[in-house]
Amino acid sequence: MSITAEPDTGSLGGERRLPPPAVLIATLSTVGVVVSLMQTLVIPIVPLLPGLLGTSPTNASWVITATLLAGAVMMPISGRLGDMFGKRRILLVSLSLLVVGSLVCALSSSLGPEIVGRALQGAATGAIPLGISILRDELPPQRVGSAIAVMSATLGVGGAVGLPLAAVIAQNADWHVLFWTSAGLGALCAVLVFLLVPESAVRTPAPFDFLGAIGLAVTLVALLVAITKGVDWGWSSGSTLGLLALALAAGLVFGWYELRRKAPLVDLRVSARPRVLLTNLASIAIGFALYGMSLTFPQLLMAPEATGYGFGLSMVAAGLALAPGGLMMLLLSPVSARISAARSPKLTLGLGATVVGLGYLSAVVWMGAVWQIVLAASIVAAGIGLAYAAMPALIMGAVPISETGAANGLNALMRAIGTSTSAAVMSVVLAHMTMELGGHQLPSRDGFLLTFHISVAAAALAVLITACIPMKRTADAATPS
Repeated sequence: MSITAEPDTGSLGGERRLPPPAVLIATLSTVGVVVSLMQTLVIPIVPLLPGLLGTSPTNASWVITATLLAGAVMMPISGRLGDMFGKRRILLVSLSLLVVGSLVCALSSSLGPEIVGRALQGAATGAIPLGISILRDELPPQRVGSAIAVMSATLGVGGAVGLPLAAVIAQNADWHVLFWTSAGLGALCAVLVFLLVPESAVRTPAPFDFLGAIGLAVTLVALLVAITKGVDWGWSSGSTLGLLALALAAGLVFGWYELRRKAPLVDLRVSARPRVLLTNLASIAIGFALYGMSLTFPQLLMAPEATGYGFGLSMVAAGLALAPGGLMMLLLSPVSARISAARSPKLTLGLGATVVGLGYLSAVVWMGAVWQIVLAASIVAAGIGLAYAAMPALIMGAVPISETGAANGLNALMRAIGTSTSAAVMSVVLAHMTMELGGHQLPSRDGFLLTFHISVAAAALAVLITACIPMKRTADAATPS
């Protein structure tokens, strides 16, 4: 596969102009925060969704899962399209999908349109790997490491920032205002990208892999529907087993097909390199642990005190209590880059996963006061900030520059598979391990504890996988193929 450096005249004609590095980093990081904010936009109103949409709690959980699922599917697709047609151009398309999806949600009050709109919002998540690739293409080498660390961390920072912002809006206005706000933020980001982000000159011309995209979508949809509905249908029911079999078969066919294409959606030969493969597997586990915090801690803080474990906080108070987590991620992403440069990104990733596990363990041991939950969430967020910022450094040191967009898209896909699977699993646990209070079904204390134990196990798995990552640089990692 070849790469080309095409002259670009920018949106206004004339010579290609590059903004100052700080402006480029700030613009793309803002986009990353806004896009990832969609993951937690509706978390404060999760307990209200069944009533608002006239459906069951399990079905309402798809308002969250659809966003994460669409993001998982679109990340490698966006990366590949960016390599082919221009990263800035596809970034603008991604932001347009966010705006359209927000408008669909803002104008509807039933389950079907909300799921469609939320899926369109999630499709914009591909903006993050595109932003990482633009930074690598455009920045001076000495700025790339720290800039990519910050951009990668926005996937977690946006989710943390989204909680208090969404809580303030949901508590003081109609819930549809959440989506009018996200539409405005998406439009603002599109304007900033149009004015301040140059089109990358690095291209990898190739036909788009439509069948690969379909295979990836079928695999992920079948898997997540089976996980989400498994308890309702029965884990041994024909529907659940059939979907799991479909996910397995579609995944195998997808892999077989991708290995035989000259320009695959996901280059499994590059992805099969031990360093890339193991980093991506660790990314799944870290992504899983991240969303355990985003979904469970707010519900725990807002649960009524009469449950015996809840704190009865308002949506705003719960969001503000968890806001330090976003700050921790933002502060630790450049620290992660420095540790990776001084020692190795493998060490940083393992350290981050360890800190995540310790955070959830503290939640298991101490969940009797608000400050204890805030401390646990901050520890988890610190670990996520360290780990997320280390992943692109590991990946980019092992792939040729012609595969930058696709490789970043695949790594972001692995994180998204972790978060979307976590959303499905945690939602099922909390929806079915319940207690009755005042005629309402609420998650039980045991349900929350189980989600924390599951997240500890995911973090421990990430540590074990990270320990196995080889760090010998491959000969073609830094040269075009």
